[in-house]
Amino acid sequence: MPTPSQPGSGATGGIPDDAGAPDAPVAGAAAGTSSSTTEGATATAPTTASTATTASTATAAAEAAPSETPAEQTSAERTGAGTALGKGASALRRRPWIAALFLLPALVVLGALVVYPIAFSIFRSFMNADGSSFVGLDNFTELFTDDNTLIAFRNNLVWVIVAPAVCTALGLIFAVLTEKVRWGTAFKLLVFMPMAISMLASGIIFRLVYEQDPDRGVANAMWTTVHDTFAETSPWPDARPRTDAPLSISHGAYTTEQTVDASSPAHLPLVGIPPKEASGAAPAKKPAKAEGGKVTGTVWLDFVKGGRSEHGVIDQQEKALAGIKVEAVKDGRKVAEATTGEDGTFTLPAAADGAKLRMPASNFAAPYNGVDWLGPTLVTPAIIGSYVWMWAGFAMVLIAAGLAGVPRELLEQARVDGCNEWKVFRKVTVPLLAPVLGVVTVTLMINVLKIFDLVYVIAPGASQREANVLALQLYLKSFGGSPDQGAGSAIAVVLLLLVVPVMILNIRRLRRESRR
Repeated sequence: MPTPSQPGSGATGGIPDDAGAPDAPVAGAAAGTSSSTTEGATATAPTTASTATTASTATAAAEAAPSETPAEQTSAERTGAGTALGKGASALRRRPWIAALFLLPALVVLGALVVYPIAFSIFRSFMNADGSSFVGLDNFTELFTDDNTLIAFRNNLVWVIVAPAVCTALGLIFAVLTEKVRWGTAFKLLVFMPMAISMLASGIIFRLVYEQDPDRGVANAMWTTVHDTFAETSPWPDARPRTDAPLSISHGAYTTEQTVDASSPAHLPLVGIPPKEASGAAPAKKPAKAEGGKVTGTVWLDFVKGGRSEHGVIDQQEKALAGIKVEAVKDGRKVAEATTGEDGTFTLPAAADGAKLRMPASNFAAPYNGVDWLGPTLVTPAIIGSYVWMWAGFAMVLIAAGLAGVPRELLEQARVDGCNEWKVFRKVTVPLLAPVLGVVTVTLMINVLKIFDLVYVIAPGASQREANVLALQLYLKSFGGSPDQGAGSAIAVVLLLLVVPVMILNIRRLRRESRR
């Protein structure tokens, strides 16, 4: 009878011999044969070894294989995050009062500072001046028939068209040019610095800049310097003859009533000049005796401070008026002219014999004091200039930020293709900056629709009506000499209706840009 150590004992199939006892049942043999219930120790050892080998191989394979790929991990993480967000949103939907509780402080502030004033202004616009009775659309009817309000509408239109366009154009020019210079950062700092100044302070500054007196106003000091460089000024603008002098006045010129001749010198005394202005002038002299039929004379200040002088007679202390132009006129035609010297004397040729002497109006024209910047004609452009001074730096900074994002290879490609700098700027830079330019322009349009401080501070009372804008008219109507808060509220509602479409346009543009 074979022993368990013999090879033919059925190790492969686990089948006992005729005399052996049946082995324990084995399931899933390695060779794939069907297992049967057997007995005996002959098949037990090989079967156990085969099973252990298979388990070891599977364990090693499981340890060698990665548990998850990176893509599977990312997908799992996203699924988990999405599940968490979904659970959070589901929780908020089940308990919306949690979100309302967190938003409540902001909603209270928004309602108190924005919603309530708007609602009350709309309600108040339908009431009378003291709010005691309902008047319907009467306030709006008055709004579009009042001359001051119509002027404010016109000026606001000028502001909306001119101020944003000029600020954006200057900002674009500054942003492009400062990229090409070494000191561009310092220049940007100087241009942007006025943004740190309040509107009130800027208004005070430019009220002094536009002062009419050249000794105080910077603008007129510069303008008069340029003007006086190319134009002659009047030597004695305050001079005039005495009321009893034998001179007639016509269009600012003084003419003798009698003709002159070579035998007797002509005396042309004038007054009206402050002594301190003539203190540096030379003493007046009597004219020398005429020769060859020439006509001579003297123009002097016929007045002595603190002393007594005889009218029409040259005294020792009286001052000469140099630089006075004297013309000889016959039958309305100028036949000769001369200019007084340092001693006040003049000499005319023989053609002046028998003519009348005329001192033209140019001798007495008021000195040039510059431009009336704050007059009715120029007050609005002058205030817009101060606004541009403040906000051009704002436009420059935003446009420079957009310019930093322009692909440089496009600009270089345009230059390689033969475009000069002007074509690169016009055909490449500006189109690429169009979204930024649009945002800057619309933002400034919203800002100028509400302009108030500069106009109120800079415009003097005499020309405030010509500089009026809607925000200033709202203030004057509501809190002026005869307050009418019903009409003022109507202006506020109209101003809101003008601002809202521009704000919607700007918000849509920003959303469109954020989706790109």
